[in-house]
Amino acid sequence: MSIDIRTLKDRYIESCNACETVPNKAVLSAFFKAEIKKSNNEESTFVIFLDDLKSIDFHPLYNIFLQIDLSEIDTVDILQKSSCSLDADSVLLLLHAINQKLRIVDLQDRTFGKDFLMGISLGGLSCQILNLKFSHFRKINMIGKFLQIRTLNLDFSASLTNFGKDCFSHMPNLKSLSLCETKVSNLWTTSASLAKLPSLIELRFQSCLCCDDTRVCPRSFGPKDNESTSSTLLDHGIEKITPFLTTEDTSLFSNLEDELFNYNTVHETVSESDESTDSEVDFSNTHPGIKLLEDFTYGPSAWNGLLDLPNEIFPNTWGLEETEESFPSSSISRPISIPRKKHLSYHPSPICYEKHYREYLISSFPNLKVLDNIPIKKTEKEKASIIYSQKFEHLPYKRTNKENVVTILQNREIKQKGIYGKSQYSYPRSLDASKVGCAVLPCLHPLSLSCSNNVIIQRGDGRKFRPRQFEYHPNNPSLMVIGTLDGEVVVVNHESEKIVRFIPSHGEMNSVLGLCWLKKYPSKLISGSDNGLLKLYDIQHSDSDSGFPRTPESNSFDEFDQLTSVHVNSSDELFLASGYSKHVALYDINTAKRLQVFTDMHQEHINVVKFANHSPSMFATSSFDHDVKMWDLRQKPIHPCYTSSSGRGNVMVCFSHDDHYLLASAVDNEVKQLLAVDGRLHLDFDIAPTGSSQNYTRSYYMNGRDYILSGSCDEHVVRICCAQTGRRLRDISLEGKSSGSSMFVQSLRGDPFRDFNLSVLAAYLSPSSSPEIVKVNMLTSKDAEKELLDDEPMRVGIGMGGA
Repeated sequence: MSIDIRTLKDRYIESCNACETVPNKAVLSAFFKAEIKKSNNEESTFVIFLDDLKSIDFHPLYNIFLQIDLSEIDTVDILQKSSCSLDADSVLLLLHAINQKLRIVDLQDRTFGKDFLMGISLGGLSCQILNLKFSHFRKINMIGKFLQIRTLNLDFSASLTNFGKDCFSHMPNLKSLSLCETKVSNLWTTSASLAKLPSLIELRFQSCLCCDDTRVCPRSFGPKDNESTSSTLLDHGIEKITPFLTTEDTSLFSNLEDELFNYNTVHETVSESDESTDSEVDFSNTHPGIKLLEDFTYGPSAWNGLLDLPNEIFPNTWGLEETEESFPSSSISRPISIPRKKHLSYHPSPICYEKHYREYLISSFPNLKVLDNIPIKKTEKEKASIIYSQKFEHLPYKRTNKENVVTILQNREIKQKGIYGKSQYSYPRSLDASKVGCAVLPCLHPLSLSCSNNVIIQRGDGRKFRPRQFEYHPNNPSLMVIGTLDGEVVVVNHESEKIVRFIPSHGEMNSVLGLCWLKKYPSKLISGSDNGLLKLYDIQHSDSDSGFPRTPESNSFDEFDQLTSVHVNSSDELFLASGYSKHVALYDINTAKRLQVFTDMHQEHINVVKFANHSPSMFATSSFDHDVKMWDLRQKPIHPCYTSSSGRGNVMVCFSHDDHYLLASAVDNEVKQLLAVDGRLHLDFDIAPTGSSQNYTRSYYMNGRDYILSGSCDEHVVRICCAQTGRRLRDISLEGKSSGSSMFVQSLRGDPFRDFNLSVLAAYLSPSSSPEIVKVNMLTSKDAEKELLDDEPMRVGIGMGGA
């Protein structure tokens, strides 16, 4: 027999007397309201606000919560409006004391801290609705049991960037998830985490003006719902904020009110066949817009429930017609016209700015019904499927289905003919595809260097190495050379993280910007610094008496002022140098002499020069004059073989390993693949620009010429694209050492020996943080346990120099 509500209230009073405390008025009121509802045959809900509780109220209430599952009370809501006097441990105990009848938990107080959030994440809750807005999550890992949860809201968790491997694994009934104004940005890792939610049908990374939940926006309803639509819009969008508006602001909202009432008329003129346009919005071209609310002056009460959507009231400029009416040049205080066939989005997370974001998610989650408050219709699903197949690659090498690693190994062992086709690479490609599919969260490992026993570091100042350039060795899979901002050249075993050779800086402080290994003499390398210093080092040079290495033997060349790039030709006879000038210098490696300076090859400075991998006389230059040019030493490079132009200044150019293609990278993600024979455009990778003229982009080939990797200095992401189709395979997000740090891509290289392995030279915004080299293994998950075949198949690769 269940405990009636009055008896439960009496027990609460008795518990208060035993604890020598006065019964809390808010708790007594909650009992009274629940009892009234029960007497009216309504659902009796016990609602308590943590704001009304003090520490002395904890024990009596905790004792009652332990019995509440046996009572007549149907549900319990634990809410919070502003502050809370209870400590985090007490709140956790109260939440866990209620079992099956916990319905809503709405917590917004940041004072609970990370330990409280960790307790919820690991311990789980039995509630149906969980609101954790403004939380401290940086990496959410909700692995506890949330078996009854239907709705999860993590809006405005400004530190939240990604998800743990097993996050959401125990939420079988979660239908609605909201992640507005977080820092979630990666489509691939996010999709992998959300795939663990089998019941998910409503998802939100940005919201509509009139919506405070993940549900369908009222503006998406048909003509029959016009009256309720207008009413809802006014309730949510205007009435809540009217007390905080100035006279000028009220005028703006009056215009908005008229627009919302006129929405009925618009719907009446839209035919049924055109109805889908009313719920569509092109989020692929979104960009940060005007945030008028940030200029409003109102008190903290706006953050305490009066405004469900802080930071913005008026729409960003997304979807607006760029007319004088929409964008007045004199002032933004004129009424902004709201387009009647577009939904306006607010509080977007960075993921919303990804090109084809909406199509990607719709295609990835066929059961999803509402995305960003906009219903997903059949026609949009069909369109999303087409765009996904054109723009994205689900698995490497055009694989459509994920293959089991064990099955691949078994098929290889029994050597069934025709299983993998005729290609000699079909087995490792199948293996790669299966492992890349499993490792959506790739392993990122910052390179940490220590000295070998026989290496002497002539520094003595305790400073960390500050890498500025690096190159993999062309023949030895374990070696890498690093040039530093302090002018040092360091040869390292990047597998053991041991320094093999150390070459101190020569003369004045300088940065090493150019490094290139010789191919036929792999113990030798060319180093070039920004002060013009050019050196040839032999890293195998040793003291014949002791057997220990001493300072590597070196040859000096004539200086090349303001150097940015060096590259050796395929026969190891010549190398080129370029820099902050319009000229390129040609050097003879054997005689250590400069043979010639080719002047005025471009209209602006030449950032990178590259020899072909197989032809010793062919080379390409890339310049900030927007041109990439091909040259032939046999024709005395006065005139280029051809010129190919980009829309922006060119930062980088390199040949594919077979010299069939040129990969040109211009400022702000303009990456194109050209036919090396005549410079015709073969493929535009269509990477979204950021709008920054300082966003210098660098791209290289990976896995031979199968894929390209691209990164830019204003962004923290490395993009992997198929070099034959341009489809995006993965984006890899770099993570800083702390929530306040941001990492950016300064340079990057694909590992020539290990498929889907690469290294990134990452820099921090903070001047106190040193740049570092981060190794990325796309075949191994950073959170997964050690997988079968931990050592990836290795192939002999082609070394690439460059800047």
